[in-house]
Amino acid sequence: MSQKNFRHFRARFLIFLAVLGPGIITASVDNDSGGIYTYSVAGASYGYSLLWTLIPITVALIVVQEMVARMGVVTGKGLSDLIREEYGFRTTFLLMAALLVTNFLNTVAEFAGLASGMAVFNVSRFVAVPLGAILVWSLVVKGTYQTVEKVFLGACVFYVVYPISSFLANHDWSQAMISTVKPTFHFSGSYFYIVTGLVGTTIAPWMQFYLQSAVVEKGIKIKNYRYSRLDVIAGCFVTDIVAFFIIVACAATIYLSGHRDIANAADAALALRPLAGPAASALFALGLCNASLFSASILPLSTAYSVAEALGLESGVNKRFAEAPAFYWLYTGLIGLGALTVMILSEAKQIPIILFSQVANGVLLPFVLIFMLQLINRKDLMGEHGNTRVLNIIGWTTCVVMIVMTILGVVSVVFPGRLPT
Repeated sequence: MSQKNFRHFRARFLIFLAVLGPGIITASVDNDSGGIYTYSVAGASYGYSLLWTLIPITVALIVVQEMVARMGVVTGKGLSDLIREEYGFRTTFLLMAALLVTNFLNTVAEFAGLASGMAVFNVSRFVAVPLGAILVWSLVVKGTYQTVEKVFLGACVFYVVYPISSFLANHDWSQAMISTVKPTFHFSGSYFYIVTGLVGTTIAPWMQFYLQSAVVEKGIKIKNYRYSRLDVIAGCFVTDIVAFFIIVACAATIYLSGHRDIANAADAALALRPLAGPAASALFALGLCNASLFSASILPLSTAYSVAEALGLESGVNKRFAEAPAFYWLYTGLIGLGALTVMILSEAKQIPIILFSQVANGVLLPFVLIFMLQLINRKDLMGEHGNTRVLNIIGWTTCVVMIVMTILGVVSVVFPGRLPT
């Protein structure tokens, strides 16, 4: 490589490092405690046979995440800000109210995941949850955007524990590869419910609001958008590769053992101990704790961004508490109430909240996707940077599929006897 080409490559690489962050962070948080539990159940209940779903899910995730990143770069505004300007305050208020409730339930689920993960190491939830809440609150309220982003990127690296945990199990790689590219269908309510959960936990409503707000706060320009697109695509691949290894780890151990009932992600970690060894079990549990803390930071932050933008209020980690009081008080309230709920309620009473949070995600997502697809195709907003026909086809197909799957998923829960088991 000539010196000129090396300098050119170095300059482009430095630009990519400067842009790196929002895409990888947003996609990685998708592997939260609810996601880890869903992937664990998929592997424990159906072995390798659900691995094929990760391919279309990854394609849909890339398209959806790329759209909001592009809107943020081109318009310089967050998604809730655009919805308020284009559809009015009443519509935005109703959407934000639904998002607030959904994200609060998700925050409770994250602290519940932290509690169950630390329980594997015999740490009480009355110790783990308040300490975790103080840690994530201090990180965002006392830090700058650059500091917070670096910590979040460090948390992303920690997901490597799942591939390591998977390799410690004795599994059939050839069967795993075949199942990844060869779809296998089971026409039953339980199988459909798991597939719905896999889609719903991978493409969540909060992600779209957080990613667009993060891109805007980072100040990425249109001329550097190709690097931001690469950040988004890399993040989507990383998150679903982690999901792949979680499913494989549970398929190779729990599924083959025949004892396939797990109540939460911590149960999966405990089940790995006699089947894959204490190291695999400990790594799985550590990954759960990391994911729960990571998500307990991002979900309230995403909500604070969205609601503050929707109301036209100041928001942003780079602002001081006095400059954006509503933003920080909302963030504080979600963390405090989420942590308190997990400490007050027994584990048995937390499970319905966690399950309902996943249903709420699935119900809300199609509405968010419809707004996104309408906004990104507006010439007055996006100019020459609107969607291509292919992206629109994939986007609307994802929207329709999510609506159908949500309806059938709700039916399978409310009327379990209506679908075959």
